[in-house]
This record gives sequence, C-alpha cells and structure tokens, in this order.
Amino acid sequence: MILVSHLLVGAAIAEEIKSVPIAIFLALFSHYLLDFLPHSEYSIKNIGEGKWRHSFFDFFKIFLDFSSGVLLILVLAKNPLIALLAGITAILPDGLAFLAFVFPENKLLKIHRAFHHIKTHSFRNKKIPLFWKIISQALTIAVTIIFLLK
Repeated sequence: MILVSHLLVGAAIAEEIKSVPIAIFLALFSHYLLDFLPHSEYSIKNIGEGKWRHSFFDFFKIFLDFSSGVLLILVLAKNPLIALLAGITAILPDGLAFLAFVFPENKLLKIHRAFHHIKTHSFRNKKIPLFWKIISQALTIAVTIIFLLK
C-alpha cells in the first residue's frame, strides 16, 4: 500500500479509539493487515538496489505520498496531533524496511523486512489485474476519509 493509505487508516483508528496506547498499537497492526490486501506500489527500485545517486525521484515520490497523507490528516482529523502520531506509527513498518536497505547487516531489520515483504504481501506474486490493486487502495482511502469526516 502507498503511505497515504496507511497514514489515513492509522489516523482514523486514533479518532475512534480514545485510548492512545491502544490506538497506537492498532495503527501499527493495521499496516500488516492492509498489506494483506491486493495493492500496487510505485517503484522505488533505485532505493531497493542501493543506487543512492539515482534515487532522487524515488525519494520525491515517497515525500509526495507522505506529505499528502500528513496534509489530509491535519485537515480532516478532529485531534490532529494524536491522529498524526497514529498515522506515523502505521507507516513504521515501511520505515523499518527502508532501514534494512541502509543497514543490511542488522539481523532484526532483516527479519522484519522478510516478514513484512514475504508474509504480509501475500498477493504480490498472484495474477490480479492492476485495476483491482488500485481499487483496493482507492476504496481504503475513500472509506477512511469518510470516517475522518464524520
């Protein structure tokens, strides 16, 4: 899933669950649940291959994705600071996956990356049309925005 999906779901959880520690835990857990859905992701191949000199546009895509989610949270959430905290917690697994590229010798990061990319992205190798992969994310974002607006 793209970051904006995870950010918004984490924020929506924080808006519904009044206990901050429980909301943070559920926001983190939501990341892995969402990654079970069929979805498409934009390419960050240069980052994945460690081609740092050629990865400006990869980082730019991530920046736009992240910024869009943060902006939507700040505009839509009734309690934006807690919602933002939960949203950022919801993208933490992707941050850990990035750190696994930066620190490939770290065993804990390797274990997390293997779990995150192999176990939770179960539809990665299935032949599902791109249309349905995009629709699953669009519906996630739309439903979450509706939740935040109520």
